[in-house]
Amino acid sequence: MAKIRVSYEYSEAEDKSIRLGLFLIVCGIVSLFILGFCWLNPTLQSMQSKPANCTVVTVQRVEEMFECVFTCGADCKGTSLYPCLQIFVNNSESNSVALLHYDEQQLVLNPKCSYVPPCERDNQKNKDNVLRWQDYWTKEVSSQSFTCFFNQQRRPDDVLWKRSHDETVLLHCVLWPLVSLLVGTLIVLLTICARSLAVRAEAIQKRKFS
Repeated sequence: MAKIRVSYEYSEAEDKSIRLGLFLIVCGIVSLFILGFCWLNPTLQSMQSKPANCTVVTVQRVEEMFECVFTCGADCKGTSLYPCLQIFVNNSESNSVALLHYDEQQLVLNPKCSYVPPCERDNQKNKDNVLRWQDYWTKEVSSQSFTCFFNQQRRPDDVLWKRSHDETVLLHCVLWPLVSLLVGTLIVLLTICARSLAVRAEAIQKRKFS
């Protein structure tokens, strides 16, 4: 009996589908590494901060002024000054006084001050922003208890008012690369399976008429 030969070559549409699937797989792997490096590690570190109850002890402005960088166009940058506001709070987690910071980013930007205003060209505008923040903590919050975040191992003398990252960032860092990876894998597998079934059907059809 003559041996039945069938074509195993992929059509142009099938070839494009496999390429698309492989592209999505590569994108998923690369984005997982990039997001893991840029966002996942800072998010995990941020989530290590435990919530605690804080109360304001003192609110003060120090004489030292700090520089910030403002932008005024595509190729326009400059520096201006802002006053340093320090808010000391009592931390229930450690039962000690700590310096309050807006979030992790501002803590890294200026560990000596509690608040870094959006940088304006005019020094007076920067000062006004800091004064509004001072009034908020002096008059509205005052001695009321509020939730802060504390990390004994990394920053025992600092607490955060807000976290820069939360569980939502962690979810997106893992979810979308995995979705891309799974969709790409499914496209490749389904294309290969469809081609394999087509080859078998072609072989059966040729046997019937041989």
